[in-house]
Amino acid sequence: MRSFDRSIIEIITERFSCRTFKVSPIPEQTLEKLSDFIGDNQVGPYKENHRFKLIAAGQDDIDILKGLGTYGFIKNAKGYLIGASQPSRKNLEDFGFLMEKYILAATAFGLGSCWLGGSFTRSSFSTKISLQNEEELPAVTALGIINDPEKARNGFIRRKAGSQERRGWETMFHKNTFEKPLDKISAGIYAQPLEMVRLGPSASNKQPWQIVSDGSDWHFFLKRTPGYRDGKINETLTMSDLQRVDMGIAMCHFELTAEEFGLKGSWQLMDHKIIIPDNQVEYSISWKTEKD
Repeated sequence: MRSFDRSIIEIITERFSCRTFKVSPIPEQTLEKLSDFIGDNQVGPYKENHRFKLIAAGQDDIDILKGLGTYGFIKNAKGYLIGASQPSRKNLEDFGFLMEKYILAATAFGLGSCWLGGSFTRSSFSTKISLQNEEELPAVTALGIINDPEKARNGFIRRKAGSQERRGWETMFHKNTFEKPLDKISAGIYAQPLEMVRLGPSASNKQPWQIVSDGSDWHFFLKRTPGYRDGKINETLTMSDLQRVDMGIAMCHFELTAEEFGLKGSWQLMDHKIIIPDNQVEYSISWKTEKD
């Protein structure tokens, strides 16, 4: 069954990091629709344990995001989605998959959104979701009505034309080995799911995704950005491993687009035979295509 009433390609291409929202509150009907969607989509590919809470900010909460360090420039956020996760081997990938799915739903319902991950003090948000001792709070999503729809539409046209600052196919997608780039013709019917991965958001726009085709299977790898998590600031902020969250975002875009094109498959941890080029690259998961 389809998860969205609109084309997922249209939604992914339309969505952008919105930092200035209207002062108008989010319509109650929109919040209800998003809340229902979250309630109906609570199981990620790894089936890890998470809790998500959708908060509609009241008049007294307009400045709730001012204490978020580098995210303090976000204006008039009228709601936010908080996620708590129990640490495990794949909890952050699972978390990223679900949070991105909810963000795409918010986009489909006409809301603007912005990922807030890592570089903020957790205390105010941990209180909102009653964070437990064993849980972590990897990210928060700011929500609201887009302040300048015309500017957003113009941005949508530019993004659709491919003018985004995104890495190219040859650096991200490979055929059989990391040494051989995969082109769109060779990708065949999976070209669109891969392109939606390429257009996905990621922490600091690092796009750590590496995907290797292997017959009918697709192996997902995380290519670490050297030094990204190093330093006293990250230690002080107890920063979650956001590049693992990014892997979940890539999986979400891939699966939803494949679903839209009727491409059946499932996520599996496989004993792949791909030679990993260096210690900055680590295996994450594979998409196993179902054969008719």
